[in-house]
Amino acid sequence: MSDRLEPGDKAPEFSLPDDAGATVALADFAGRKVIAYFYPAAMTPGCTTQACDFSDSLESLRRDGYEVVGISKDSPTKLAKFRERDHLTIRLLSDEDLSVHRAYGSYGEKKLYGKTVEGVLRSTFVIDEQGEITHALYNVKATGHVAKLRRDLGLGG
Repeated sequence: MSDRLEPGDKAPEFSLPDDAGATVALADFAGRKVIAYFYPAAMTPGCTTQACDFSDSLESLRRDGYEVVGISKDSPTKLAKFRERDHLTIRLLSDEDLSVHRAYGSYGEKKLYGKTVEGVLRSTFVIDEQGEITHALYNVKATGHVAKLRRDLGLGG
């Protein structure tokens, strides 16, 4: 399992394909704040709830100075279907080899139905304008996550 990131750490660089086939890099957001969240699988109930919540909140988050990217191990094709099916407005990035998940400590052992398994750890990172982690949240809940994140960041509803 990768080491977990902490506030103050430099955010690991990434360059990943999005659901439309374009390459998106963390460097593309230089000088802006980014919320990067990792989720287990597109089109599953919890991940759909979380993606819709971020999409519904995207404009207000942007007004508060944040961009949002969702990262999963799903292929760009599956992410495109996810975007279309649920009318998502956030950028969806594909990390099929899990290298970025591992760099962020978002892949490793977790409990699933009482068993220890290896898998994606639902996690969220807030990265400041200089590329530094300000919030590293692991094992977050899909439901209500954006509201909690807004409170943690001191943002209004």
